[in-house]
Amino acid sequence: MAKTQANSDILADAKSNKTAPKGTTELKSEKKKKKVKPHRDCKWYVLYAQSNYENKVCEAIQQRVEATGMEKFVPEIFVPVQKKIVVKNGKQTVKNERIFPGYVLIKMKLDEDTWTIISNTEGVRGFVKTDKYPRPLPEKEVKAIMQFMEVETPAYQSSFNVGEAVKINDGPFADFIGSISEIDDIKGKIKVMISFLGREAPVDLEFSQIEKL
Repeated sequence: MAKTQANSDILADAKSNKTAPKGTTELKSEKKKKKVKPHRDCKWYVLYAQSNYENKVCEAIQQRVEATGMEKFVPEIFVPVQKKIVVKNGKQTVKNERIFPGYVLIKMKLDEDTWTIISNTEGVRGFVKTDKYPRPLPEKEVKAIMQFMEVETPAYQSSFNVGEAVKINDGPFADFIGSISEIDDIKGKIKVMISFLGREAPVDLEFSQIEKL
């Protein structure tokens, strides 16, 4: 009976958990804690991070903040990303693409203690500064970035080029060979010129309907 009750409690806890906004890393520990209210002097700043190590920098900072009990003074950190549909070899995949490669956004109260934690984290190359001091980022700009990250319709990113020879792999013109004449990355459409009935004819296709030769 006790085991059944324990399982029920676990399921209840799982249903009550809420996730943080997409793309953000909300500081939390393994043990469930009451959410810490950020210090009133917390502001948003921009960090320079080693290229391609932005996520690792976020994780390392999060671990150091939690280990020192500084969640109140460094409540949020994230890498700005946007979902994009990538088409390669006729297959579509969705990936998170960094909006500002090499940069990390962090909300914190800037003082000697937090400065030491952040600046001594591996992969951090410093703050974006005005003269000698880190420059706070206006709250409205951070909100605009977060809204941009939440756009539900992903942009398309193809690996094709105009003039490139391709093979159609789906639809009524499957197995035809042609050359790309137009690419629409916004709609995910592509126009291919094929030889049909003795003349060149344009065919409108999805990215996933063609592949490189």
